[in-house]
Amino acid sequence: MLKHRNSSISGATTALALVIGMAAGSAGAETLRVGIGSADLSTADPARATQTQDVALVSWMFNGLVRFPPGSADPAAIEPDLAESWETSDDGLVWTFHLRDGVKFHGDFGTLTADDVVYTLNRAKNPETSSFANDYAAFASIEAIDPLTVRITLSEPVPGFLGLVANYHGGNIISQKAAEQYGDDFKNHPIGTGPFMFDKTVTQQSAHLVAFPDYFRGAPQIDDIDYEFIPSDSSRELAFRSGELDLIYGKREQQWVDQAKSWGDATIDIFAPGEFRTLHLNMNHPPLDNLKVREAIAHAVNVDQLIQFVGADVAHKGCSVVPPGYLGEDCAAGGYSYDLELAKSLLAEAGFEDGLELSAIVSSSSSQQPVMEVIQAQLAEAGINLDMQIVDHPTYHSQIRQDASDIVFYGAARFPVADSYLTQFYDSASIVGTPTGVTNFSHCDVADAEIQAARVASDPEEQKKLWAEAQQKIFDAVCSVPLFELMQVWVQTDGLDLGYELKGSLNLAPPITEKTALTR
Repeated sequence: MLKHRNSSISGATTALALVIGMAAGSAGAETLRVGIGSADLSTADPARATQTQDVALVSWMFNGLVRFPPGSADPAAIEPDLAESWETSDDGLVWTFHLRDGVKFHGDFGTLTADDVVYTLNRAKNPETSSFANDYAAFASIEAIDPLTVRITLSEPVPGFLGLVANYHGGNIISQKAAEQYGDDFKNHPIGTGPFMFDKTVTQQSAHLVAFPDYFRGAPQIDDIDYEFIPSDSSRELAFRSGELDLIYGKREQQWVDQAKSWGDATIDIFAPGEFRTLHLNMNHPPLDNLKVREAIAHAVNVDQLIQFVGADVAHKGCSVVPPGYLGEDCAAGGYSYDLELAKSLLAEAGFEDGLELSAIVSSSSSQQPVMEVIQAQLAEAGINLDMQIVDHPTYHSQIRQDASDIVFYGAARFPVADSYLTQFYDSASIVGTPTGVTNFSHCDVADAEIQAARVASDPEEQKKLWAEAQQKIFDAVCSVPLFELMQVWVQTDGLDLGYELKGSLNLAPPITEKTALTR
């Protein structure tokens, strides 16, 4: 058996640490004021949170069985969280987790038990209650062996399994009692075990969290968090520079970053994972069912020009449909070359020598609309007129999942293994509009066999080979045009001490923990 253990702390030492932590919290108690680039919260249910503003808030309220250490997005660094230890069978199909004893839920919802974990993970694998159900398809059984022991049996090996039970997406553990009590309204009454508790929201204005004094790692050093919804970049910047905010979601453009560096008394954080920007071509919509048309689009897009527009600090070019740095990324195909004359020739061969019309639902977000305007101009040079319908970000998310767009410009960060991206964006089981649909906007199905075979491959080298074959097939079919990885950009006042070194955060925002403090 392969085992993982973390060192234990004596009861006396733990008690002393809690007393010290609570004293520190009382001495430095203040409100952390955060500005996020969104008009409103969509949901605080971790099984449904997919948008940046939702994922960030959720991450401050919940824990997983294991966790990415604060400031890290490295799967190799995963450490114990609600589980003190775990072991796995030699074939990687049976995982047993031993929970911490006495971990309290927020409010009056008691302490964590194995039943809560079983409930949470079964809920995460149910497409009726989760946006990440496909990720948990191989969870054959989830059992409470005793009140503090959970056994998960897989039907097949799962690449990056620990990422599915980490403090990320469906791995965030919720209170079964609260979920059953609130039902569909759990999204407005989230109950977790994290350092901060949900208090209230004011529609299109703010959300408010308060410190959880009984947090198992120690009482937070700040009292509460005001989470302000400010979609305007200039308004967030003004509020930050006038001292009204301590931490803001930045504008992911080089010019803005360069300007922010001159503000003084501020730190600009640019960190991983980047959201991988991709143009998904809806092969279910004529004339995009014609390969030559899709090839023409691919050769009409000048990715280098896009990166120059966005900026080298914040945009990193991709070479495959799998994002840069993910385990299994394969660049053998080499990407699509920018070749305007070839694009025009391909259109003519497809019968569109006079050009064609396409449509796209585009978010008004500052990280999307300006880039799409550049792409629109690039396509126009090849004779492709892209009619862009600009909508607010929540409407964009809704409409692209209703198959309303010929081209979908989408950015996402996922657990950094090839399977997560291939499954969610290129497996036919994820085609939007289907019961298990997530983000396969292109209706791509050419690599199902390789994607699914890679999931059950026990040999890592065979798995990588299958992932490479899948990427080649998707490349040949031009299901999408990979563009660039857009890094996370946040700005914090020098009066904020996060309590760790920020190198990455899968939840797309700086973790706010029990060690985060204000010195202003």
